[in-house]
Amino acid sequence: MDQEQKKYWLALNTISGLGINGLKALIDVFGTPRRIFDASFSELCAVPGIGKTIARRILRFDDWGGQDKALAYYEKEKIFLLNWQDGLYPPMLSQIYDPPALLYARGTLQEHETCIAVVGSRVASTYGVFVTERLCRELAMQGITVVSGMARGIDSAAHRGALAGKGRTIAVLGSGLDTIYPPENLSLSHRILDHGALITEYPVNTPPQPRHFPARNRIISGISLGVVVVEAGEKSGSLITAKFALEQNREVFAIPGAIDAPGSKGTHKLLKEGAKLVETVDDILDEISSHLDQINDARSIPSIRADGAQKERPTACGDPELQGDEKALWQQLRNAPKEVDELIALTGWPCQRLQSVLTMLEMKGHIQKMPGSKYKMKE
Repeated sequence: MDQEQKKYWLALNTISGLGINGLKALIDVFGTPRRIFDASFSELCAVPGIGKTIARRILRFDDWGGQDKALAYYEKEKIFLLNWQDGLYPPMLSQIYDPPALLYARGTLQEHETCIAVVGSRVASTYGVFVTERLCRELAMQGITVVSGMARGIDSAAHRGALAGKGRTIAVLGSGLDTIYPPENLSLSHRILDHGALITEYPVNTPPQPRHFPARNRIISGISLGVVVVEAGEKSGSLITAKFALEQNREVFAIPGAIDAPGSKGTHKLLKEGAKLVETVDDILDEISSHLDQINDARSIPSIRADGAQKERPTACGDPELQGDEKALWQQLRNAPKEVDELIALTGWPCQRLQSVLTMLEMKGHIQKMPGSKYKMKE
């Protein structure tokens, strides 16, 4: 979007009661946001779902100076705006009921990003924090982007784990991007910006309010293939995220805890209701492998889990015929099996690049995965 388009999108996003369905109906009729503001009262009222009240709000809108000021701030702070037509707008999010008409984002987003949400109690136990950080580290090492809400407790542990795995993570806020909540996560937010993104549906100068957090939970689940709940009380907000996930046809996972721990009440309830039990990262990867295949077919890159894919055999004489990254990585495995962390240190590659090359070598039959995220040459 150019600056002029952004101004009109911002204006439409501030008009109370419009909603994404009404906005889509207007765009279908008029083509661009600017033409909406040039339309007459009768033309606006003729659009399905746009009544007289909304039409009057559009015609009376005159805060263009406020929109120019907001755009200047966004440009200065490197905040970009995404509508549902933008290539970086998460495609899975656009498919849910009532997706945000506009997203505000800082950091970096990727097209067709493969995401898993990990959420839980703000009052996390030592066990919950440990399990969350380990699980999210392993997800990141598999090239999965970890999504959470940057709240205290489990959410913060999820982001830290992904960063420890040298992977990507996305935090969905319940406020404008000018307000980091809780404030003690300011340093964590800076680290997330270096390896992922902060996103929100709320414009700047929007404080964190209780009603915003249940609403933002639909975004956390909406951009993800599944939601993992680590610890949750009986009335935890994490159960709201799991409920959204079910409504959005996403996978729901839960990590069991001690039977007498308050933080286990919610997760055990989910397990009784059919959530998938998680003991290791493979429990998640196995469940979402079919979804990964569909996503990776669409973007024509190797899937993270390629079980059952047709493989090429090595050539009959000595070393396989490999080039570039595949050859360099295969040679690192010639002498002994190595863990992913060790391979990252040896190659200096980002985790996602390494996982892509490992997958290709595994698909071609040159290497095989061992327990504990370790790889060795195929015998």
